[in-house]
Amino acid sequence: MLNKVARTAPTRLPPQDRRAQLVGIGLRMLAERPIHELSLDAVAAQAGISRSLLFHYFPTKSDYYDAVRAAAVRRALRNTAPDDGVEASVALEQIVERMLDYVDRRQEAYLALVYGAGSVPLGGEGVQRLRTAFAARVVEVLGLASAALPVVHAWTAYLEDLALQRASMSPEQQPALAGEVRHAIAALHALLGLGSAAGAVLPG
Repeated sequence: MLNKVARTAPTRLPPQDRRAQLVGIGLRMLAERPIHELSLDAVAAQAGISRSLLFHYFPTKSDYYDAVRAAAVRRALRNTAPDDGVEASVALEQIVERMLDYVDRRQEAYLALVYGAGSVPLGGEGVQRLRTAFAARVVEVLGLASAALPVVHAWTAYLEDLALQRASMSPEQQPALAGEVRHAIAALHALLGLGSAAGAVLPG
């Protein structure tokens, strides 16, 4: 008589834990594909649940994508945050250095988050969320007036491009990190100086 293979029932998790698990699976997949190509069937299979149960936690595909995108933005901001209690100049150096390092380590995931498709269109929900939050942090750290936000936002796009260019190089080709940090900070000061001359970005 053949032995029957026992089927393992899906692990029951509290709703909050299940949502976190599903978002975590999406974050891991995001390293390999753009946000709009995440397969909900594959996500559900990895979680050991049905597709219909996934929709119990995220009523629409867009809801799930938004949750994964928001989690990816939070992770990027967390990994690029300065240490608590350091002076403004040190905090800015840490922010820039950690941004360059983060994109270098997670280039594919970063591209999938902010650009979505394989081509590189400017804008998009992911990139705007991240740039706006990143720029707001820099404005706060430096004690700038809120009018400085558009200037710092533009600089954030420049820093992002610098980081992506650096990440595309081999370790042997990459310029020294300290020099890149100084260069990026000098660019920010130059932009802020232009804005300050127009009376737009003085500390509030």
